[in-house]
Formats: sequence, C-alpha cells, structure tokens
Amino acid sequence: MRVIAYRTLKQFWESSPAYKDVKEPARTWFQHTEAADWKSPADVKADLRTASILKDGRVIFNLADNKYRLVVWINYPYRVVYVRFIGTHKQYDAIDAQTI
Repeated sequence: MRVIAYRTLKQFWESSPAYKDVKEPARTWFQHTEAADWKSPADVKADLRTASILKDGRVIFNLADNKYRLVVWINYPYRVVYVRFIGTHKQYDAIDAQTI
C-alpha cells in the first residue's frame, strides 16, 4: 500500500511534547501498512483485527494502546491509504470520522 502522508503523522507527534508517545506506534503502523496489500475491508480486518471499518473506505486504527485514533480513507483498487486524521480520543470525539 502507498500511504499519503507520513508528514501528517510526523506533524502531529511534533506538535506537542504530550504526543511524543505516539511516534513509535505511528511509525510501526506506517511501515506495516506500506508492506500490506489490502484489496478490501475484509483484508484490513483480517490483518489488523482491532481496525474499525466504516463505510466508503474509511478505517479507524487505535494507536499507542488506544490512546490515539488514526482515521484513513483507503482506495483499494489503487492500493492507496490517505491519512485523514490523527489525534487523541477526545479530539476524535469532536470530528465526524466519516467526513473528515
């Protein structure tokens, strides 16, 4: 899979010292996703069982022992994962994961 954009993840953990603990889990997720070949939501769920599948290609991942949420949109035919949001659970609660 091709992940767009690593920069979004990096900007988040660099935005506050409080978010430094997500750096390694986010990098691990990125590397795992780059190596994956997901053809469908079922492939994502089979690979990462804690992923939450939403409609229209949206997927939510929990990072750093569920302290952070990562929302992505996956274009399965083109094997591209777009990072749409990364934040704490409180920040996640303030967004609509389906439209962000």
